[in-house]
Amino acid sequence: MAIEVDMFAAAQTGDRQALELLLVRLRPDIRRYARFQCHRASALEDVVQEALIVVYRRIGTVRSPQSVAAWLMQVVARLCALPALMFTRGSEALQTLEESGHFARMPVDDLRIDLVRALESLPPTHREIVILRDFEELTIAEIAQRLGLTREATKSRLHRARLLVREYLLPSEGAR
Repeated sequence: MAIEVDMFAAAQTGDRQALELLLVRLRPDIRRYARFQCHRASALEDVVQEALIVVYRRIGTVRSPQSVAAWLMQVVARLCALPALMFTRGSEALQTLEESGHFARMPVDDLRIDLVRALESLPPTHREIVILRDFEELTIAEIAQRLGLTREATKSRLHRARLLVREYLLPSEGAR
């Protein structure tokens, strides 16, 4: 991936034309990285779009045109891993930079395997609620109705399930 130094510098300073040209030129590389990193073909276009948004917003933080490829590979790898990291969103957000770093350094395939194991370790009622919310993307109200629970009980169970998944996925204190 060869990026012209002048175009890169202009994009970093906010030149709209340079930024648009940079995005057009990076798109095929982002797509190729996503095909390599993402195992779900259905997520490919979403990852490409999200990566382009990250480039648009964060190109000013990249040190040089030569480091764009490595930076993009990291961005795409993280975006491909996002479905597994959904469990730590919202009120269950990653507590520290250390936790975030743990997931960022973890190979995507290892993260997927650990996530499957974490889900399998959950009690069936907790596993079901996580699958309905984070994979089927149902709302709290829809889950509550489907399971015959109150909204509060649904939220509580989801919170507890995500905490259990996080505990499973994060290294123990002694391993840090």
